[in-house]
Amino acid sequence: MGRRTMTRSIATAESAVLSLCALAVVCGGFPANDGSSLRPGFYAATCPQAETIVRQEVARALYANAGLAAGLVRMHFHDCFVRGCDGSVLLESTPDSAAERDSPINNPSLRGFEVIDSAKVRLEAACPGVVSCADVLAYAARDSVALTGGPRYDVPGGRRDGTVSLESEVADNIPAPTFTLDELTRSFAAKGLTQEEMVTLSGAHTIGRAHCTSFSDRLYNFSAMGAADPSVDPAFLSQLRRACPAGPDGAVDANLAVPMEPRTPNGFDALYYWAVLRNRGLFTSDQALLSSPPTAAQVRQSAYGGYPWKLKFAAAMVKMGQVEVLTGSSGEIRTKCAAVN
Repeated sequence: MGRRTMTRSIATAESAVLSLCALAVVCGGFPANDGSSLRPGFYAATCPQAETIVRQEVARALYANAGLAAGLVRMHFHDCFVRGCDGSVLLESTPDSAAERDSPINNPSLRGFEVIDSAKVRLEAACPGVVSCADVLAYAARDSVALTGGPRYDVPGGRRDGTVSLESEVADNIPAPTFTLDELTRSFAAKGLTQEEMVTLSGAHTIGRAHCTSFSDRLYNFSAMGAADPSVDPAFLSQLRRACPAGPDGAVDANLAVPMEPRTPNGFDALYYWAVLRNRGLFTSDQALLSSPPTAAQVRQSAYGGYPWKLKFAAAMVKMGQVEVLTGSSGEIRTKCAAVN
């Protein structure tokens, strides 16, 4: 991409973010779904150290295990897509009801609960009953992005915590790694997110790892035909088969995992899009982004223009963070994130 084209791309992205700011989506308190408002600096008067405490706990965790950044971003996504961004994914199962976190989609792959819990313990000591677990999770996801080289952006606060978490609701709301482009688009549209925002948020796959079982069908039995997905780059296919070997029964060890983007697995950059362009996306849903001219063009733009993509990513994360939020007198402020009060 030439310098003039790059300059235009950056200017376009910055213009888009400024437009969002004018609507109070990124730079101010945009309206929540119920008509109340979330706003940056929500705890400035009631718990001024709230965001600092969360950032410190995330930094501490990432220093010990950089892979937790992807876990916290994914946890926020899985929270928002089931019952909205209400911290319901943090609730533990009870004898009477299996919770979201125990769905096979989340357990054992979802990571970072201990980071949220440690931040909440400190927050309760500093400001009892003030900061919601849903906001802690939103802040932790933002800080995970920033601390791995991604954009720094304001996260409006004011969410309250839900009191219901049902394992049975997860599968119908979380997009699967086998989804086609149409299925992905419908899944995100159901949460008020556009196809463009879906492609933008897919870039979160630039960090973290994936269990081999989530894409092993592409290696050995794509479309139940007993062969590999023909769209996978042959060299990449060989690499993945070595990392995720099939056993005598044809199954892949459920404990095996590989980096989502092996060149910089802990760096928040646009290399994910380069991988997709080279047919090296891990999931069917990754490669599906090339299946239409508009989304393929966006993948190329994101690959060549890392900075504009990061600006768009920040705006899309903020928008996702307002999905079906509880505010005002709805919900509660949990004392412990794993259990209702």
